[in-house]
Amino acid sequence: MIDVVLALMLMASFIVAVMLHECGHALMALMLGDRTPLNEGRLSLSPRIQIDPIGILMCVILAFQPVPGATAFGWGKPVKPDPWKLRTGPNAGVLLVAFAGIIFSALIGVVAAVILRFLPAILYSNDYLVRIPQFVLVFATVNFCLAIFNFIPLYPLDGYEIVYTLLPERQAKQFARSAPYGPFIILAIFFLLPFLARLANLSTFPLFDLPYYITLGAWNLVSLVVHTDPSTVMSLYLFGL
Repeated sequence: MIDVVLALMLMASFIVAVMLHECGHALMALMLGDRTPLNEGRLSLSPRIQIDPIGILMCVILAFQPVPGATAFGWGKPVKPDPWKLRTGPNAGVLLVAFAGIIFSALIGVVAAVILRFLPAILYSNDYLVRIPQFVLVFATVNFCLAIFNFIPLYPLDGYEIVYTLLPERQAKQFARSAPYGPFIILAIFFLLPFLARLANLSTFPLFDLPYYITLGAWNLVSLVVHTDPSTVMSLYLFGL
């Protein structure tokens, strides 16, 4: 069963979350002395500037999955600072810029979860008003999912830049050869492998259900902030089902 209302909440949350995520990269670059992302308009909340077509396609496919597997994450257009303009040096600067997006998404997730915790109880007493806390929860979940997802060391995710800057020069050059194939590897891991796993009755293996486990991790992070059980968080997330 596909929950269209939940899917629309997920897509709206992802668009806002990924724009803020990319702004986090651009803001860190600016703080480190590089105005290149600012000059390219990457501190903007314009979807046209921040959204990547393949990244948003991944989000749409995940959002319209049958519940409880409906979730949303993907990627935006990578922010590319000029390493030589970063006052901390090229490697340390690029590393900080890469981590900034992850940290920014996690902080936004925490803020949304804190707001959720202090919403008035009356919102939960009505089948229409409860959509407000549900949307706040979905937004918090999507931001946490985005932070977790970006640790994967594949281009164009932040994990790729983190690993690249930490590797010795020779290994980094070899690792960089994977960049053109990164988006296709991500899509294969999240869509092709689960499909093949279902055909082979291996779908219970965690590697073949990564979207669910990333979302489960996000629910647990939300539950830590709001001081409630993850099952309660999941029930609100899947309200009406």
